Amino acid sequence: MRLQSVSVLFLCGLLLPLTGITASNDPHSHARADLVRIQHLHLDLTLDFSRQQLHGHADLRLQRLQDQVRELVLDTRDLDIRRVQAANGDDANWQTVSFRLAAADAILGSALHIDLPATADRLRIDYATSPQASGLQWLTPAQTAGKRKPFMFSQSQAIHARSWVPLQDTPQVRFTFTANLHTPAGIKAVMGAENDAADQDGHYQFDMPQPIPSYLLAIAAGELQFQAMSERTGVYAEPALLPAAAAEFDDTENMMQAVEQRFGAYRWGRYDLLILPPSFPFGGMENPRLSFITPTVIAGDKSLTSLIAHELAHSWSGNLVTNAVWADLWLNEGFTTYLERRIVADVYSQRRADMEAVLGWRDLQQEMATLDAADTRLVPDLQGRDPDAVFSSVAYEKGSLMLRWLEHAVGRDAFDTWLRGYFQRNAFVPMTSERFLQDIAQHLLAQHGEVSRAQIRQWIEQPGVPEFAALPQSDAFALIDDARGQWLSESMATTQLPVTDWTTQEWVYFLNRLPRDLGTERMAELDRAFRLTASGNNEIVHSWLLLAIANDYVSARARLRDYLVSIGRRKLIIPLYEALLETASGRALARSIYRMARPGYHPLAQTTVENLLAAAQPN
Repeated sequence: MRLQSVSVLFLCGLLLPLTGITASNDPHSHARADLVRIQHLHLDLTLDFSRQQLHGHADLRLQRLQDQVRELVLDTRDLDIRRVQAANGDDANWQTVSFRLAAADAILGSALHIDLPATADRLRIDYATSPQASGLQWLTPAQTAGKRKPFMFSQSQAIHARSWVPLQDTPQVRFTFTANLHTPAGIKAVMGAENDAADQDGHYQFDMPQPIPSYLLAIAAGELQFQAMSERTGVYAEPALLPAAAAEFDDTENMMQAVEQRFGAYRWGRYDLLILPPSFPFGGMENPRLSFITPTVIAGDKSLTSLIAHELAHSWSGNLVTNAVWADLWLNEGFTTYLERRIVADVYSQRRADMEAVLGWRDLQQEMATLDAADTRLVPDLQGRDPDAVFSSVAYEKGSLMLRWLEHAVGRDAFDTWLRGYFQRNAFVPMTSERFLQDIAQHLLAQHGEVSRAQIRQWIEQPGVPEFAALPQSDAFALIDDARGQWLSESMATTQLPVTDWTTQEWVYFLNRLPRDLGTERMAELDRAFRLTASGNNEIVHSWLLLAIANDYVSARARLRDYLVSIGRRKLIIPLYEALLETASGRALARSIYRMARPGYHPLAQTTVENLLAAAQPN
């Protein structure tokens, strides 16, 4: 169960009662990491595409925190545990030990209880995954870009690593790892570790020397090729996607240098990207050394590369300084969203960063209007709740707004000095909101009296966004508002709209602010003039299709079907399903489309859509 704590912080006159989860226990893990911890993981796994299964063994090197411990508890979900052996040190004399799997919890999976001999500090667990493993997706050749080879990839965040490795699946525990992976001919394996770009004839070795939490454990395999972008950056992708991806993301090295200049050295060796098939349910996943990236951000004009800035920024905020429990997700995502905007400003322009911040603020406002007030706090109550079901823009955008406000309050130079030190002081350490407040009080607020204890408490503990927040603004959008107003009043013809130099962000803002009852005639005017239904930019098409659903614009229906069937990124597909489910005809169309789309969706996307369909009124 989750432990509640109240502490009082006295630092330079700052009295700050803090209430929240401590790092001594994780409500989303069965493991007792206060008794025994995994120090190192070694995997030896075969990838069986015909059975959609990983099988082999996991070796765990353990650190005992209490001498008398005789049981180790690990997290698992739908794993077939075949044998457990124990050994001491480098002794190869493995001894079979007893184990039992507890009944499965709907959220947490099954606790694996292992009898631990008195002197054992190594375990070997022989096991196989389920074809339905929540953290793995197996794709047929037809579901890939190249259509020639199957593909498999993982998504371990938040608590899905346990579905493909028996381990302590909590961000409180960090471990190094090595791995041997065995693949069929023509299938290249990669991991969030040191990768060798050369093909290894079906046998691949990996080493991750920096300790990581379990949710950053990552694996993928398919028909992959590599292209370098700089000495320490490159792209893995299917051959059909590789040239476009490498061209789209070749600013990655510039982004790395921009962060390093401000916030300290990159501490993970290489930084490569893996472009996944379109079914990947997220925009990106910040696996150290190898970020997983959706192909939906390959727009041809680098207009969506803020996603790369975001995943790269996680190398400091999240991967280096990590939330100890999922209720404190804002410590990962709020910091990263703030850093993302700083990177975009440095590499592209402050104008673009401002526009993206305004769009993020509007997204936050819209989402908060649909959430329970308690879930608009930076630290929500996740007791008994699946962390995947509670992910929202609150952690990202409200967290970023808090840091933006602090920067404005104390000045950028002072804030940057503190932030650089924050990453250095807390590197490879689990972080809680309480520890964050202790750090900032000692290293920033003690020297700057512009921030009060009541303001800090309001950000973290209270719903919504404080009235004193430093909200983002963009002059560019005022021009869009003016043009939109003239067009709606018909004082400006459709062909006179000043779209020639509009960025993706400006198009999205324009479309999202149009009336939902625009009417099919005016929709057709826009479509004829700007070919929005046929746009290849997934963000613009997303906004256009939302408008098309609201206006029953039949001419976009085929594009809507193709869009929902061809991609699985939840940010893009879920709002479209939600919009369709608002009407009887839309519900019928949503169910029809989902039947076609389901085989290509990740299990996380399938669960989300199926919950929406089940909750919708019958036709």
